[in-house]
Amino acid sequence: MLDSGADETAGRGYLAVPESGRGPGVLVLHAWWGLTPFFRGLCDRLAGEGFVALAPDLYGGPTAATVEDAERLMGEQEFPQMHRRATLAVDRLQEHSAVAGDKLGVIGFSMGAAWAVTLSTEMPDAVAAVVLYYGAAGGDFNAAHASYQGHFAEVDEWEPREGVREMEADMRAAGREVTIHLYPEAGHWFFEDNHPESYHAESATLAWERTVRFLRGQLAPPRDG
Repeated sequence: MLDSGADETAGRGYLAVPESGRGPGVLVLHAWWGLTPFFRGLCDRLAGEGFVALAPDLYGGPTAATVEDAERLMGEQEFPQMHRRATLAVDRLQEHSAVAGDKLGVIGFSMGAAWAVTLSTEMPDAVAAVVLYYGAAGGDFNAAHASYQGHFAEVDEWEPREGVREMEADMRAAGREVTIHLYPEAGHWFFEDNHPESYHAESATLAWERTVRFLRGQLAPPRDG
């Protein structure tokens, strides 16, 4: 595993490469907590499944542990700077020698899910598969080429079902392939085991299995890769 803070080819963030040394590329976009150890660990898990995973640091350093601090931290960010970090990460991952093929997957969590949607519509030739965790967002899905998979709590005060339904309808109207999974016993941040008050192990396990299967199906490496 490689901390890409010392790797200029990956940009600032965290990069994990599978033991084989090569695999499909997946971008991991953190929630409003910042690039915490959880999201670095998720890159390692993806590498264990055969992917080259890069988590860019959208905040450029700071992290938060509480909702109050995360809300403040996100409010302090400048959109153009975050946008540049996200798009640069796509370029760096595509260019990385360990990445098989030029089509990437993107996984976004809450705030990061909105960035995942943005990248899929602004960089359609790069993004082939998008996984959204408890984060819905609007966009010009007619401009996208990606397939989408979503993981949402059935009841979520932070991400109401109405917004998820509207996003799904817009995706389908644009002809995009989309599957939304709902988890009846889970809440927001249910996938993040570093937040025990929100983590729901059964839902997280199922969501992970679905995520890996989806990414493998969408990002099959070239036969000669």
